[in-house]
Amino acid sequence: MKFWWRWQKRGNELEKEIQHHLRMAEDDRVERGASMRDARAGALREFGNVGLAKETARDVWGWRWLQDVGEDMRYGARTLRKQLGFTTIIVLTLALGIGANTAIFSLVDTALLKALPVRDSDQLVALQWKAHKEPAHTSISSYGDCDTNFRKTNASGCSFSEPFFREVASKDDIFSCVAAFGGARRLNLSGAGDATMVDRAEYVTGSYFETLRIKPAMGRLLAREDDTPSAASVVVLSYRSWRSRFGGSKEILGKTILLNRVPFLVVGVAEEAFDSLSPGKIFDMWLPLASESRLETPWDNRDVDASYFRLVIVGRLKPETAVRTVTAEINTLFQNEVVRPVGRGGLPMLKPEDGATVELRPLEKGLNGARRNAAAPLYLMFLVVGIVLLIACANVAGLMLARASSRQREMAVRFALGASTGRILQQLLTESLMLSCAGGAVGILFATWCLAAIIGFLQSNQDGPLPFTPSMDTRVLVYTAIISVLTGVLFGLAPALRGLRVDLTPALKEGVGSSSQLSRARKGWFTAGNSLVIAQVALSIVVLAGAGLLVRTLQNLKNVNPGFDTQNVLTFSIDPTLVGYKISDADQFYGQLKERLAQMPGVTSVSYSWRPLLGGGLWTTSFHLEGTPKDQDSDADVLPVGPEFFRTMRISVLDGHDFGPADFARAQMLATAREKRNVERAAKMKSDAAAARQIASEDLPPTPAIVNQAFVRKYMPSVNPIGRVFGAQAADPTKGEDKSAGWEIAGVVADARYNKLRRAVEPTIYLPNSGGQVSFAIRTAADPSRFVPQIRALVSQLDSNLPVFEIRSETEQIERQIFLERLVARLSGFFGGLALTLACIGLYGLISYEVAQRTREIGIRSALGAARRDVLRLVLKQGMRLAVIGAVAGLALALVITRYAKEMLFEVKAADPVTFLWVLLLLFSVTLLACFVPARRATKVDPVVALRYE
Repeated sequence: MKFWWRWQKRGNELEKEIQHHLRMAEDDRVERGASMRDARAGALREFGNVGLAKETARDVWGWRWLQDVGEDMRYGARTLRKQLGFTTIIVLTLALGIGANTAIFSLVDTALLKALPVRDSDQLVALQWKAHKEPAHTSISSYGDCDTNFRKTNASGCSFSEPFFREVASKDDIFSCVAAFGGARRLNLSGAGDATMVDRAEYVTGSYFETLRIKPAMGRLLAREDDTPSAASVVVLSYRSWRSRFGGSKEILGKTILLNRVPFLVVGVAEEAFDSLSPGKIFDMWLPLASESRLETPWDNRDVDASYFRLVIVGRLKPETAVRTVTAEINTLFQNEVVRPVGRGGLPMLKPEDGATVELRPLEKGLNGARRNAAAPLYLMFLVVGIVLLIACANVAGLMLARASSRQREMAVRFALGASTGRILQQLLTESLMLSCAGGAVGILFATWCLAAIIGFLQSNQDGPLPFTPSMDTRVLVYTAIISVLTGVLFGLAPALRGLRVDLTPALKEGVGSSSQLSRARKGWFTAGNSLVIAQVALSIVVLAGAGLLVRTLQNLKNVNPGFDTQNVLTFSIDPTLVGYKISDADQFYGQLKERLAQMPGVTSVSYSWRPLLGGGLWTTSFHLEGTPKDQDSDADVLPVGPEFFRTMRISVLDGHDFGPADFARAQMLATAREKRNVERAAKMKSDAAAARQIASEDLPPTPAIVNQAFVRKYMPSVNPIGRVFGAQAADPTKGEDKSAGWEIAGVVADARYNKLRRAVEPTIYLPNSGGQVSFAIRTAADPSRFVPQIRALVSQLDSNLPVFEIRSETEQIERQIFLERLVARLSGFFGGLALTLACIGLYGLISYEVAQRTREIGIRSALGAARRDVLRLVLKQGMRLAVIGAVAGLALALVITRYAKEMLFEVKAADPVTFLWVLLLLFSVTLLACFVPARRATKVDPVVALRYE
């Protein structure tokens, strides 16, 4: 405002000075006897052009451009308002392109670009180890915080043992502050209303919030004194959990809640911006690492077992410490740790020649959480909407070129009156920027609608909060403003330059739309307009090809035969062990619940398993197969199941028999014996690790097992598998291996997919389930969703402390598993259709313009005897020729680009000929329709009217 006021003030002063000079000149002439009229005219002649003098003065001030821009905007607004239809089409076209980019950028920005919600994150580093081979005699847990590679060679990960963390934390010269965290199992929450499950809890060290410099929203956060074995059990809630679970009540502070029936004192709530350190992971609460032994299996001894890698370590660098120095010291500590005999069986985890090293990675790169799964589809969608925007720009540029041709007389008049090339270029670009900014403004509304639809789709496939919640924040609006300006320059530059190439004499003599002027403007067949249409067709082919491949991928996934009947099956999970059930108690509870569920009207069969089929859970094992080399292991999937599981899921038993009561009794006996042995070892582990490893495993019978056809084909193709025992091994305390009688095959069943539709059927071992968490499967005669209230009430009657969770139909389970493919297919299909529509609108506009400009030519042809079909063929040939050239170029480009999406495809190749053929047929069909309308209009040209056109 101050600048504007100064500009206005100096302008007024200049006006007063000029008028004062003119009055003085007038007065001088009047004194010499001239009349007032002659004096005024003489003063003006002597002074010269007043407007030119003002412009010269403003040029000296450097403010001329501001006035020019204002004048250009006013003139552009009047011009565009006069051509309202033209303006509306361009604004809507740009709104679609800019809005699509804004919506997808909002997703990309939220999921991939936003900084971690911690203070001074540039000082934080995450530790990641690497080695030439995977560490032996270890147990490694990864919770999805970073990229891991547990292959036999070139292994890497970010999980470390608790003893190693304690050793790093004890070195004051390494970090100013260091913390560690690890995932927690599902917890049973009670003491604050109905019992519920906490799926997202995290164990952290007492220095966690101090290292990250997180502040409390209420109360206090965890401190170092909370992370000791003798400390009271305390918990910190996330802001989101405090609002959703406890209604945002401040009275929760200082109250006790029960987690797995263990009392925990709520001491604080973390600040609202902090949900997790790893992107996309949202936690409900944070617990001291020392409290883990009170909540989970007591025989793990994770706090003293150096071979149990499970904690992510984050450190804050000292300002004066070089990263190279810190890395060298930590490498020394890690190498000493892994070569010592601390692994399972008292053996070293790695040898010195295995090249174990630790890298200090910046936190933004070291912890990628859910970003690594979201990156590929998001970048693919970002590429797609970028192509859509290019098509929109080419479309608008074609319209602007046509408009520039019709404005050549106007440009010629401007040049004749003395306008400079730069001044006219500025005027034309200003009009383009006004259109693009209007398109951006409308595009924000379109983007808001798109985001709402995407968020609604994501939320419908998610039980808890979304890992990433996009919004139209300042960053997104700035991005929209930038691409709006760039878009205006991109589509406006070529028409503006075209408008400057004017031959003054012919332009001033000829009328608008002159065919002779048009013939001089056209230089060869590849005109600017034709080239833009070809580009639009080529780019739309790329988008349509990608969309076609992704839609076929989704269709292939839906057509996969899972190996069991997914209709009318309801699944839900339950875990009695979280509230203290022993193995025998849990088995008894499962039997009672199964019997009560089976008695419900409309239920045809009931069973349970360790995890639901196609639920995402996976258990694998390795074993030695008799007749193979001693050092060669075989792999198989493992799924413990309950009575009548195969009948309930309708998986055929092909040989042998299903599990009976005797099989489940033996499984319970084996599980109880192993639990007793583990408890004995745990009691000895802290005082005498060597003695604990020497506790012998008793002689136990083999576990009954049922295998699938894939197991028989791979491992027993030429023998009868029934009754065969496999996987037996002798005890070897030096390797931490217990004696095992292996498994005895009782039956063979048909193949069924285990955890994912994308994963092929692998050799699978089904075992009788005993204890632990299970997932019930209920087959019903009608819609299974109506049984949900009855199931919850029934479980509550048996034990009110046991919440039911993950309750959904098998069909819904499958839909959720492929929801990412569904989302990508929907978005790519929508943007593919949008690209095709824009390309065809561009082609329609060009052909219509050409028909209008060639009206006289068409009239002459008709007058000379050309039939209507000849005129129709002439126009259609021009449009189809452009489409064919664009299709060839687009196919070549699509073959290159679609290769980068091959990891997202399923049972379809990136260069699938069927998909490309359908894309071409669709393109040519729509192109023919777009060309037919102006071609039909051309056949109705009256030769007499056409010859009078000019």
